[in-house]
Amino acid sequence: MVRIRVLLVDDDALVRAGLRMILASGEDLDVVGEVDDGARAVAAVREHRPDVVLMDIRMPEMDGITATAAVRRLDAPPQVIVLTTFQADEQVMSALRAGAAGFLLKDTPPAEIISAVRLVASGEAMLSPSVTRTLLSHLGDAQASERHRNATRQLAMLTDREHEVAVAVGSGASNAEVAASLFMSEATVKSHVSRLLTKLDVANRVHIAIVVHDANQF
Repeated sequence: MVRIRVLLVDDDALVRAGLRMILASGEDLDVVGEVDDGARAVAAVREHRPDVVLMDIRMPEMDGITATAAVRRLDAPPQVIVLTTFQADEQVMSALRAGAAGFLLKDTPPAEIISAVRLVASGEAMLSPSVTRTLLSHLGDAQASERHRNATRQLAMLTDREHEVAVAVGSGASNAEVAASLFMSEATVKSHVSRLLTKLDVANRVHIAIVVHDANQF
């Protein structure tokens, strides 16, 4: 059995205790450490080498957005799932742009938290289609036109097939769902996703969704 190493970053000791108890019920999950602020997250990642970090967004010294960006700049960085109390929070979007692979509401059922950790550890994104649409609908800002130009230029570099996969991934579809909709194997989808990450110069599947949205491809 492949073990998944998890680091908890939250300033609330009760939240950390609850998460530790939930994750302990996953036979393949090991909580390898916990810290109470984003400022200590980078050192903790270097020390414990987790596969997944559960990162609170709102913390007093260093917030989860800044900490996520710092963690994702490390060599061989872990996947990050941000924790929030609001589904359509602007800070969630900022954290996703900083490199988070998805987010969880703090009242998410335990089984879904375990599934989410396993999902991002395997390289998938933690976004359902409905959540993707809700979050991306909050992206309108003063930089929208520039992002649109950049995203359009990025997508223009793709082959037709890669473009189809990008749009499907951008809708929040899993590899299995992309494979079914485009009549290809999951292995082929994974290969396309790997090429998309390189061609679009993005960190994860969430960023593919952001590029597709910015190019008005939804």
